[in-house]
Amino acid sequence: ILLDKDGKRKHTRPTFSGQQIFALEKTFEQTKYLAGPERARLAYSLGMTESQVKVWFQNRRTKWRKKHAAEMATAKKKQDSETERLKGASENEEEDDDYNKPLDPNSDDEKITQLLKKHKPGGGGLLLPPPEGEASV
Repeated sequence: ILLDKDGKRKHTRPTFSGQQIFALEKTFEQTKYLAGPERARLAYSLGMTESQVKVWFQNRRTKWRKKHAAEMATAKKKQDSETERLKGASENEEEDDDYNKPLDPNSDDEKITQLLKKHKPGGGGLLLPPPEGEASV
């Protein structure tokens, strides 16, 4: 028994063996809550007090909830970013209506140049013939 500076009993934190933790984790996977008789049975089989088992399960549920909440937040962020990406793609499709329309190569040179710049990295790389009446360089 440890005593503090005032002579009162000092509470020490129990350390559980690997076997005890393994059994507690396995039980927790099966059920997140233990009823009184189940808790008593588990405590007895592991050489622990019922209070230790009860507190271990309370702490483990808290850890589980935090992890679950973090996973849900990550999934929501991923879903939100995918929604934004799809929303952005649909907005670009609306802007690209001209891209899907047939062009007249004789009269839409400026439109062709703008579309190529917009949709090809580096401005396109395609050489267009100069409009009629202009000399090539």
